Amino acid sequence: MNNYLEGFNHYLVKEKEVSKNTLESYKRDISQFIYFLKERNIKYIKDVNKTTIITYLIYLQKSGKATSTISRNLASIRSFSQFLLNEKYIDKDPTIHLQSPKSEKKLPAILTLKEVELLLAQPDESSEKGIRDKAMLELLYATGIRVSELVALDYSHANLDMAYIKCNNPSKERVIPMGSMAKKALEKYIKTVRGNIIKEETEEALFVNYYGRRLTRQGFWKIIKKYTQKAKIDKKITPHTLRHSFATHLIQNGADLKSVQEMLGHSDISTTQVYTLLTKNKIKEVYNKTHPRA
Repeated sequence: MNNYLEGFNHYLVKEKEVSKNTLESYKRDISQFIYFLKERNIKYIKDVNKTTIITYLIYLQKSGKATSTISRNLASIRSFSQFLLNEKYIDKDPTIHLQSPKSEKKLPAILTLKEVELLLAQPDESSEKGIRDKAMLELLYATGIRVSELVALDYSHANLDMAYIKCNNPSKERVIPMGSMAKKALEKYIKTVRGNIIKEETEEALFVNYYGRRLTRQGFWKIIKKYTQKAKIDKKITPHTLRHSFATHLIQNGADLKSVQEMLGHSDISTTQVYTLLTKNKIKEVYNKTHPRA
């Protein structure tokens, strides 16, 4: 059966023009599938049917493979079957009507209000760097913007009088209000720090590094990692954790889903609905802890 694998590789490269990473994944998946067939004394490719493939997927599941890995293997076998059908090595595609296993929706990690307050209290506001970092953390939690949107903000995108920021996302522009704490921190940064560290008066970036240039995503990742360690919060915190926490805390406090969707910039409300699951989990947790007959 290795002859089929060689032909399949050629098909992927010349006809499908897949990327190098995709090619390696397909090769690995189909090599393992062929080994499985040999182990079960299936010598001819025409003898592979739907039951054979289902048995293989169950084997992967029992081996402890993740749902995403099983789905990828099925996708690889689909492509392999299509190649075999095109080359007339088989008469029909055994993967037709086979559905990929549904992956469990992973709920995003969030911080409690106490953890948010602890994290936001870490920057040393007696230093220029601490004032800048405090403003960024407060703004990220107050608005729920992505870290890419945070570092892309220009000075002109912040309106302190009206207490909002403007995000120029490629898909659409959105205006997001900021709370009094974020406004206070941002105002302090703009009035006392930003002018000292920008090198050129023409610099448009709102948040800059100590070279006077726009702060990068990587730069902010280092900042949040530093303050997470300093706060001794025993959770893996990324810039997106503050976005998730922002949305969940809004919904827990009565915000409607449509408004949260608008602020997050989700095109589909189903993406926002994951935060209602987190809220339901929290309610269940409180019930189990407090109800005398839980």
